[in-house]
Amino acid sequence: MAKEQTFQFHIQVTAGDLWKFSMYHANKGYLGVFNVLFTLASLYLLVTRWMSAPVFQRALLAVCVLMFTVWQPGLLFLKAMKQVRNDRLKDPMTMTFGREGFSVSQGEQTMEVTWDETGRVVGIPGEYILYMGRLRAYLLPDRIMGEEKEPFAGFLREILPKERLKRI
Repeated sequence: MAKEQTFQFHIQVTAGDLWKFSMYHANKGYLGVFNVLFTLASLYLLVTRWMSAPVFQRALLAVCVLMFTVWQPGLLFLKAMKQVRNDRLKDPMTMTFGREGFSVSQGEQTMEVTWDETGRVVGIPGEYILYMGRLRAYLLPDRIMGEEKEPFAGFLREILPKERLKRI
């Protein structure tokens, strides 16, 4: 009798993990394309019009260049720092994955989730995101998965249909 393959990860979410997640959502799809084009256009205007533009226009263009390259990432990091101090994220959680689904344990609470309840799994640089719906997701950072990342990715490809996996 073959032993069921399981994976178990002990997760302590950091501000960096939440920041990567927030940056992914803030810059994906058309919004990300807009951010890049807006920044490049502002930079182009700032460089080409530097000598002829009045000081207030230079300042405005500088603000436009910095908006998506410095301020947005900085604000998202501050928000992530605040979220990590939240009671729900302070305590580490344990996620155990098996063929039927996975369980999430934190403190005295345990929740069982079947694979049918899981929306999709997305791989971004540095972590996997398990979406449970539009408003709820679990983060699995690479530093937590370690050497188990590739076997776990193979496990996910075996368990979930291809349309529910992105960059796994």
